[in-house]
Amino acid sequence: MKNLRLTFLTFILFIHCSFTCSFSQDILGKWSGVLDVPGKSLRIVINIDTMGQGYTATMESPDQSGTIMELTETTFRDNHLKFIFSKYKIEYTGELINNKIEGTFSQSGHDFPLNFSRGLIEKKTNSRPQEPKLPYTYNVEEVQFKNVKANVTLAGTLTLPKEGGLFPVVVLISGSGPQNRNEELLGHKPFLVLSDFLTKNGIAVLRYDDRGVGKSEGKFELATTHDFATDAESAIAYLKTRKDINIKKIGLIGHSEGGIIAPIIASRSKDVAFIVMMAGTGLPGNEILLEQYKLIGQARGVDVSEMQDDLNVNKQAFDMISKSKNVSRLKSDLTVFFTLEFDKDKNMSLPEGVSKEMFIQEQINQLTSPWMINFIKYNPAKALKKTKCPVLAIIGQNDLQVPAGSNLSAIQKWLKKAGNKDATVKELPGLNHLFQESKTGSPDEYANIEQTISPIALYEIVEWLKARIK
Repeated sequence: MKNLRLTFLTFILFIHCSFTCSFSQDILGKWSGVLDVPGKSLRIVINIDTMGQGYTATMESPDQSGTIMELTETTFRDNHLKFIFSKYKIEYTGELINNKIEGTFSQSGHDFPLNFSRGLIEKKTNSRPQEPKLPYTYNVEEVQFKNVKANVTLAGTLTLPKEGGLFPVVVLISGSGPQNRNEELLGHKPFLVLSDFLTKNGIAVLRYDDRGVGKSEGKFELATTHDFATDAESAIAYLKTRKDINIKKIGLIGHSEGGIIAPIIASRSKDVAFIVMMAGTGLPGNEILLEQYKLIGQARGVDVSEMQDDLNVNKQAFDMISKSKNVSRLKSDLTVFFTLEFDKDKNMSLPEGVSKEMFIQEQINQLTSPWMINFIKYNPAKALKKTKCPVLAIIGQNDLQVPAGSNLSAIQKWLKKAGNKDATVKELPGLNHLFQESKTGSPDEYANIEQTISPIALYEIVEWLKARIK
């Protein structure tokens, strides 16, 4: 959701290729451009040189690894430049005009304007005014704790108010995708901002790197939501060993997938005194993914009728996954299904160098990962119907990844079923999935909004917590 696992384009832009066709002297040298993709801007640098009778060129993205890679295939004729990298379905076409290259970057059928000019372009930095700066007004400890069940050691940061003792504490649980302890995304550090705000208000906070991320051990790609729940439980176990923590006031704040995990733990543990679900779901995963696809498509200007075929195909695939009991059989069934659907679509086009079989296999690999199968099959009602501790569930009105209306209604329904006497369910006006004040809620806005978390959400959380930790 990063949080739910939306299928965004994977922009791997530092790629080794070799240019096979000749260039004129006008095209030699270093060229720089800025690629604006959903949620971020990336500087792209290509450097064209001669080699023997031909030419070579390299590409790098200074805003990613900065690794210099050779490009695969290129042509330059009549002032028109084209290069391709088949493995990542990348193609660029442009025209050399007045010492500038004006063109289009394409990946997996999605087009983005990309123009190059001579020399280097300075990186555009986004302001993040809420990010706390040193020195902090509270104590900060680097900590480690062991998930015995998974046999991995997790690393994190514990922040503690300077005054008082036996502090109430919350464990922050991140959204989907590999997240560090700050839940860092598109230049924002939501958990750093949230932990700073809570600690300044007298509440200790433990945030940690996901398994396999940062300083934490383990293999992220093999884990499911339920595996990540055991990581958070090990954080609780660690806090119970500390003499400066009030073990009767240990709570959980989960964002997105973390908002699914929090009730899983609360439903089976008496150690959890309260939970906050920030954009946590109340509907099954398959329904969430279909709603996401439709709402985000609409926000990007796609007509619903144009998405209907894809929605129908996805729904059928999700139904197959929901009913499956054997992964090998599921992969075989999905291969047959996608092949038939592919052959029905006479307008289907693939990037150069990508076969139908390769395309279908990629879709199946994504859909049959352990995490995705678990997510599609999981219904949050299972845990919510057993969650009796105090719950605050908040979702932004503009959240397109976890729509507020349907999910808050479901959460309220299931908590009532549990006989929960202290459940607060709120839709926060104007906020998106990251709880930023937004215009449309589209993920395309996340990086360009300076705000990391709206004060509306921060104060909603802290005031609710203060009333329950007295």
